[in-house]
Order: sequence, then C-alpha cells, then structure tokens
Amino acid sequence: MIKNNSRINSWLIHLVFWAVYLALPFMVRPNPTVKDVHEIEKFQRWTFYFSLICVSHIPVFYLHTELLIKNILKKRGLILYLIGITFLIVFSLYFNDLLRFIIFDHHGENRLRGNIFRRAPFLSGLFQILFIFAIGYIYQNVVDNLKEKELQKESENETLKSELSFLRSQISPHFMFNVLNSVVSLSRRKPEMVEPVVIKLSELMRYMLYETNDSSVPLEKEALYLESYIDLQKIRFGNDISINFEQNITNKSNQIEPMLLIPFVENAFKHGVGLIENPTIDIHLKSDDSGIFFTVSNKVNSASKLEKKDDSSGIGLSNVKRRLELLHPNHHLKINETNEVFTVELHIIS
Repeated sequence: MIKNNSRINSWLIHLVFWAVYLALPFMVRPNPTVKDVHEIEKFQRWTFYFSLICVSHIPVFYLHTELLIKNILKKRGLILYLIGITFLIVFSLYFNDLLRFIIFDHHGENRLRGNIFRRAPFLSGLFQILFIFAIGYIYQNVVDNLKEKELQKESENETLKSELSFLRSQISPHFMFNVLNSVVSLSRRKPEMVEPVVIKLSELMRYMLYETNDSSVPLEKEALYLESYIDLQKIRFGNDISINFEQNITNKSNQIEPMLLIPFVENAFKHGVGLIENPTIDIHLKSDDSGIFFTVSNKVNSASKLEKKDDSSGIGLSNVKRRLELLHPNHHLKINETNEVFTVELHIIS
C-alpha cells in the first residue's frame, strides 16, 4: 500500500510539472495589443510552435533519465552517455528547424530553412534542451538518493526485526527455565500446590503464545500478565515472602512491547529470595500522559555477591536493555544496588 501511494504521488508530481511546463508558452508570450489579423495569426503560430517544442521535450526528458542515465551512464560509462546526449541534441535541433519550416515557411517567415545552426534559433533550442537535460539529471539523482535511503531504511528495519525476533526468542526459554525450577522446588516442599501453579502457568503460556505476536500491546494486558506471574510466585512462596504489586494506569492508550517488563520481575524473585531475612519485593507500575513508570526493588544478600553466578544469570536484564535501546530510545533506566536493596527504575517517555 505504501509503495502504491508513493508511485501515485510520483505520477502526480510528473503530471503537475509537465502541465506547468506546457503552459509556459501561453504565460511568457503576452497577447498582441494590436488588433491586426496578421499579428494575431503570427502570435497563434508562434504559440503553437513553442507548444510543440515543449511537447517534444517530454520524450527527450524520459529518454535522458530512463535510458541514458540509468542504462548507459551508470552501466556502460561516460563516453557512450555523451554520444547519446549529442545525438539527442542534434535530433532536437533538427526537429525544431523542421517545425519552423512547417509552421512558418508558407508565410515567408522561414526563408533560411535548412541551416539548423543559425545563431538565434540554435542558441534558443540548445538552451532549452540543455535545460531539460539539467532538470533530468537533477531529478534522477534525487530519485536515486531517495531510493537508496529507502533501501537502507528497509535493510535497517529488517535487521531490527531480526534482532528483536532473536531477543524475543530468548525470553520464553529463559522464562520457562526459571518457572520449571520453581515447580520442581515446589513439588518437593508443597506437592499439593503444584496443580494450581501449573494452571496459572498455562494462563501465562496462553498470553505468551497468542498475545505477543504484535509489536506492541496495551499496557493493561502487560500488567495482567505481570499480575498472573506474581500470583504464581505467591502460590509458590506463600507467606515466606512479602510481595507488593501496585499499579495505577490512568492513560489507557499507552502501548508497550510484550514481555518487556517481566525480566525485571523475574530477576527480583531469582535474587531476592533465599538466605535473606524477611525477603520483600515491591513492584510499582504507573502510566500517565508523560509515559510509563515502572519500579522493582528487592532485598539482597550481600554475601551472595561473592558467589559465582550460573551461565543463565543476567540474560533477562541484558536482553531487556537491548530491546529498550531498539524500541524506546527515549527511556531512562536506572539500576541501583546497595548492600541491602536492588532497585530498578524505568521511565518510558510517551
């Protein structure tokens, strides 16, 4: 659809340009003030002559741009291009002379017919054809530059889509890795809770499979997904951890890429539980006209910093940082870690 619109706009520009160009003989030659039949006829003949000259410039323009520039200058070199230019100039000057003979000879106004290099007609015709060549050369260069930029933009978009697709493909395995670890742990400690956890997990998987195909989703849907994930963790940990999730979405039109926020929450549950006294996780999601505000904080165990992290550690955070760079360049991400609290503050500007 976009390409069709561009093609239509291009044709419209051409039509308007040639309409104005063909109207020039009527605009630059004023009507005769003397009410003489001979002067009026002479004026009409000259207007007709210049109109035909302007019409002849149309095929010359497209022969120059579509044939000489595209297929000869850019593919076969300058020499053949100059030969083609010379041929068009001679042909155009001869055509001008032929028109003068046909239109003016019968009225005694073209007695020197046959010498196309007469000074005034020659210079006039040469100037006109060189003007058409200059316009054509500028036009073709502008078109080629625009096409090159368009192709470059399409290439960048395809590269961006491929990278985002790869980053998204990492989310599901990483998410499943963490959740399945939780289910295994829960089956040992609280086997009766495995079934509700699996049911809640199926709700999450349904969102991941059917709601994340679009490039963006309403923030409310992403908030529901976060809420389901947090409910799953509440089932898993029960009263062993204090979990607080607050949301205030006043702007319903804010959109966000699917599963962009979940890595921050996953990270909080992964590192904010275990060997921590009174573990607490606070999650706040707010949306208004200025954008989306998201904050996650969790207690940390300073001793755990000395432990060697597993290979999957940090995949989620590095992933979401890259996605933020690609999708939301106007964002502010602040990660602060002290001996007791790890905090993430994200502001996506509308």
